[in-house]
Amino acid sequence: MFTGIVEELGTVVKLESTEESAQLTLRGPLVTSDAVHGASIAVNGVCLTVIDVDAGSFTVDVMPETLHRSALGRLRPDDPVNLERAVKASDRLGGHIVQGHVDAVGVVRSRTPGDRWDVVRFALPEAVSRYVVEKGSIAVDGVSLTVSGVGSDWFEVSLIPTTLELTTLGSREPGHEVNLEVDVIAKYVERLVEGQQHG
Repeated sequence: MFTGIVEELGTVVKLESTEESAQLTLRGPLVTSDAVHGASIAVNGVCLTVIDVDAGSFTVDVMPETLHRSALGRLRPDDPVNLERAVKASDRLGGHIVQGHVDAVGVVRSRTPGDRWDVVRFALPEAVSRYVVEKGSIAVDGVSLTVSGVGSDWFEVSLIPTTLELTTLGSREPGHEVNLEVDVIAKYVERLVEGQQHG
């Protein structure tokens, strides 16, 4: 489990693709400082398992399902990525409960610069639109954000200076794809209500 509070802006070292999967090597000195084989690290909001650690870099396998549901397959060497280690039970939950299981890929529609912040609008895929509510939580490329506005096929967030400076969202321009994870609590509530209606 993660909190959506990015610990480090890492970089892609290499992406080696096979027919159905990929192996991704990333540089992240902070997140690798205590990483071991089998550790979980979120890369742009996708929970991945470390298979190798070497001098500030780590390697992960990316399965077909992950490539299909996320934008990881589009990464290239030197691309920046948001990195977060799995939360410890003793840590503060600074953002919201983030599983690292991407629900859909969204696209940046527009950016509106403010005095010290940016308002960014994203396309909202129909498959997850019912889970996104104003003032609710959403993870965009692994960053825990509060929804400031929502429509039938879009949502907006207001990015504070810290988010603009310390995550990839500071440089995402219109047309750029992002990984979206909706609030898992909304999905559980929906499932429970469905069960009661059919029970």
